[in-house]
Amino acid sequence: MTHIVILGAGRVGGAMARDLAPDFKVTVADRSEAALARMGEAGIATRPADLAAASAVKAAVADADIVVGAVPGFMGFATARAVLEAGKPLVDISFFDEDCFELDALAQRQNLTAIVDCGVAPGCGNLILGDLSRQWDRIHAFECLVGGLPVVRTWPYEYKAGFSPIDVIEEYTRPARYVKDGRTVTLPALSEPELLDFDGLGTLESFNTDGLRSIIRTFPQVPDMKEKTLRYPGHIEKMRILRETGFFGKSPIPVGSGEVVPLDLATALLFPLWQMGEGDEDFTVMRVTVEGEKAGQRMRKEWNLLDRYDRPTKTTSMARTTGYTCTAAVRLLARGGYRRKGISPPEFVGQEQGAWDFIREELAKRGVVFVEA
Repeated sequence: MTHIVILGAGRVGGAMARDLAPDFKVTVADRSEAALARMGEAGIATRPADLAAASAVKAAVADADIVVGAVPGFMGFATARAVLEAGKPLVDISFFDEDCFELDALAQRQNLTAIVDCGVAPGCGNLILGDLSRQWDRIHAFECLVGGLPVVRTWPYEYKAGFSPIDVIEEYTRPARYVKDGRTVTLPALSEPELLDFDGLGTLESFNTDGLRSIIRTFPQVPDMKEKTLRYPGHIEKMRILRETGFFGKSPIPVGSGEVVPLDLATALLFPLWQMGEGDEDFTVMRVTVEGEKAGQRMRKEWNLLDRYDRPTKTTSMARTTGYTCTAAVRLLARGGYRRKGISPPEFVGQEQGAWDFIREELAKRGVVFVEA
């Protein structure tokens, strides 16, 4: 039986482990005893490992056939490199800041497939873009709007983090790139707010984040591309106040007789408020719009997703949408449905005939349904 080793036993890593366990041999590695205990209670094999160390990563994946990366973004690049150095294929959701193609030569040299950024966003939007680029003659515009939010809006932030909270702050501080008239434009994160209406939800606000990632490089022929994050109205301004005041700074500042790293203080105060509690319900909303041309005719497609917390399994929507996209890609890789060697962002996977259909069907089986408009 194919052995899948999942690096990271957090909310999303745990959901992926439970999803894969009926069909594969699954082992989850993490340094958190509490997280591993939850996996053990679900009947899933565990492996204690400090994944911040490359040697520990290599030891953890030594007997794996496929590795799934589900560590926080700041650890993701080094973890992916260690997995590839260990000679293992990888499907990763860690959303690391570094250029994924810096690992391409290593993956090619090892004759390995490494699918990165394989969650809901980045992930599904890239898959759709890749699939349509295979079918159409030209792509003129791509837009992805996406957000994960709590059902209950609680003052002051009206937000709960469905994935690693430190990665949320990275979204609010990392400069945001998009493409306009064939030129890459860089603006601060949280910029260009817009109010948008969504059926069944009402009004949300959108803002720039650095969500395009690899497609800026892989689709240079597309003149207009943008991805924006969605939150409840008012959230942007609160985050901008914190950021511009310096609370997300990473350099120590003098306080009293000592020093404090502002980000450490901010996370200590914010994360308890952003933590998803037992039974807290969330939803994920996504709208992907692609415009192009085929055989001289203008083409336009829109895909919409509205996914909600799953009460029977107590699985958050963000864990479902992110995790099940990744596990679908694992299944695709395990059955030989994708064989390209080297680094593969999801748009490369989408260019494989039938790949997006397979992943979309796997998501639908789990109640994560994309509706084509």
